[in-house]
Amino acid sequence: MAIPVVNLADFTSGDPQLKQAFVNQLGKAYEEVGFVAVKNHGIPDDLIADLYKYVQQFFALPSDTKRQYEVPGLAGQRGYTSFGKEHAKGSDAPDLKEFFQYGQIVEDNDPVKNEYPDNVKVKDVAAFNVTFEEAYRAFEKSGKALLQAIALYLGLDEHYFDAHIHNGNSILRAIHYPPITSEPKSAIRAEQHEDINLITLLVGASADGLQILTKQNEWVGVTSLPEQIVVNVGDMLQRLTNNKLKSTTHRVVNPPRAMWHTSRFSIPFFLHPKGEMSLASLESCIDAEHPKAYPDATAGEYLDERLREIGLKK
Repeated sequence: MAIPVVNLADFTSGDPQLKQAFVNQLGKAYEEVGFVAVKNHGIPDDLIADLYKYVQQFFALPSDTKRQYEVPGLAGQRGYTSFGKEHAKGSDAPDLKEFFQYGQIVEDNDPVKNEYPDNVKVKDVAAFNVTFEEAYRAFEKSGKALLQAIALYLGLDEHYFDAHIHNGNSILRAIHYPPITSEPKSAIRAEQHEDINLITLLVGASADGLQILTKQNEWVGVTSLPEQIVVNVGDMLQRLTNNKLKSTTHRVVNPPRAMWHTSRFSIPFFLHPKGEMSLASLESCIDAEHPKAYPDATAGEYLDERLREIGLKK
């Protein structure tokens, strides 16, 4: 499926007409599809290449070495999470993956720092830590611009989200789906789910497999070109907009049998606000045809609820 392609350079160009056209394209795509491919996204190609290189080196380490970076009690929010720990909401089958998570680095004495665990430093792969920090900041910057466009589409102030996502609880997650070594119980590597956050930014996965559920209830494969990132709406933005912008159901399927011997790597950036942000539906998104669909909750309360549902938090 060719998902809509938008050019972030139009939004940042300084040209009011190009900027407005971008806002309209993005909003329409999120109402109708829930996914877009973004070109000229501002995340350098060489940084993305380094990120994948070091991620592959990390997951190639012996299991005992990787487990040194697994921290009990953190609900997988920092460091390594070993194979089969996470499952989709409503599914008991564990996803066929292991992952590493890197979170916010607070540098301005914001008291929110006390809410975040420290990042787990990897000493076995040179340049791993510095590359993750650089990539985290690049994703944050790109995501901020996209949320500014979304704010304008919703009739809000352009900078509505800025303070909420400054030092927000965003996560850069590196995922490894290992080779399939025996007949799998399911054709699914990661069961169907919706993301928890505001938006998710995904730089090209190392293999096909991502599928989205269309409004016609059909699963279609999503691929982006090397110079594009795929960005989708998460549940927090869906709640905030009272379903005006849809959180898209997606999954990762197993490769054809001939490719079972291969790994799949994927690095999504889950853009979260600070936990104190209210997700109460915007008044402008509520009317007689669209009554309020969700109870009020903060981003922190909602994240906690969802981490329990997917088995990362007890």
